[in-house]
Amino acid sequence: MKTESLKADGSWNSSQTVYPILFAISISHLLNDLIQSVIPAVYPLLKSNYALSFTQIGIITLVFQLTASILQPFVGLYTDKNPTPRSLAIGMLFSLAGLLCIAFASSFIYILLSVSLIGMGSSIFHPEASRVAHLASGGKKGLAQSIFQVGGNAGGAIGPLLAALIVIPFGQQYIGVFGVLAILAILILTYVGNWYQLHLKPKSTAVTHNTEVNSRFSKSKVIFALVVLLILIFSKYFYMASMTSYFTFYLIDKFGITVQESQIYLFVFLASVAIGTILGGPLGDRYGRKLIIWVSILGVAPFTLLLPHVGLTLTMILSILIGLIISSAFSAILVYATELIPGKVGMIAGLFFGLAFGMGGIGSALLGWLADKTSIEHVFDICAYLPLIGIATGLLPNIEHHKKAR
Repeated sequence: MKTESLKADGSWNSSQTVYPILFAISISHLLNDLIQSVIPAVYPLLKSNYALSFTQIGIITLVFQLTASILQPFVGLYTDKNPTPRSLAIGMLFSLAGLLCIAFASSFIYILLSVSLIGMGSSIFHPEASRVAHLASGGKKGLAQSIFQVGGNAGGAIGPLLAALIVIPFGQQYIGVFGVLAILAILILTYVGNWYQLHLKPKSTAVTHNTEVNSRFSKSKVIFALVVLLILIFSKYFYMASMTSYFTFYLIDKFGITVQESQIYLFVFLASVAIGTILGGPLGDRYGRKLIIWVSILGVAPFTLLLPHVGLTLTMILSILIGLIISSAFSAILVYATELIPGKVGMIAGLFFGLAFGMGGIGSALLGWLADKTSIEHVFDICAYLPLIGIATGLLPNIEHHKKAR
């Protein structure tokens, strides 16, 4: 029989994992990130329609990612103190508006305004959705975060494939078709919001235990660990920016394949990212977050270093391996951070999702500028070294050992 209890960090949680809610929030994440992934998927079309440079392509990503990142920590901080179940559906309304706007955008400026609306929707969705996943985890936080994350990565993989089938052949206006998925997400998030409303923690007990749980590490040690995690986020998402924004251009430029073929190859890479994500959380629960972070980022370096120097077939094999390995890091990083600072799930989720988006956006803009100055192939030569930064994982404290000691 399912029971409920107040956890040490003040969160009102079920003692058993609530899989229906986890799958619902994961499907919502799939639809949210599918909508987002349409943006880079149609870059070749937008580049052709509006005679855009790679720098302008990078600016589109930068505007989208910054609007999706800057607001997230503030949304998370606010919802930690004032949980807002209805904000999940409201965030998706922003994404729906952005989709319809970009479908009928007539200039570069309108494209930027459209993607900023989608970014705002994402910034509202992620922190509160992470709180729902945490609330429904039943203590299996790594598993819950992976289920939530794999939905997003699956959506990110499916988006380019659907764009290749629907938008590329028929034109920009068909981006509006994806609005149907946004409406479906709104309905699911309304259901999730109703459950969330019934399972909110009592405000009077929300802060009672925070002093105890926050005393696990000294303030200076927590700040140092967060800085290391941010460096790792930089490494991962700068490299991911090269793949999500420019992998199609790299394949077209180096191997002469068509736009639709390049989208299929991007789908294969993003599908491997989705699979790797679902593995990262449970493995972190079992073997420790630090080990998974170490393997995920530093362990992918041999494959990223080799990728720029092989043919098309090996490029695809290596991209699959890279996707599988590097994607397991984020769930482990996020859960590690929430254990480092218990009771601040929304703020931590907002901070790290925000930084992930922000680093991706800044990385995309810088890499677009570099591609214009040099070449797409040179961009991939440079980015191949980024995972070596993963050696910084060794500086993180061992949270699992510390908990056992206590």
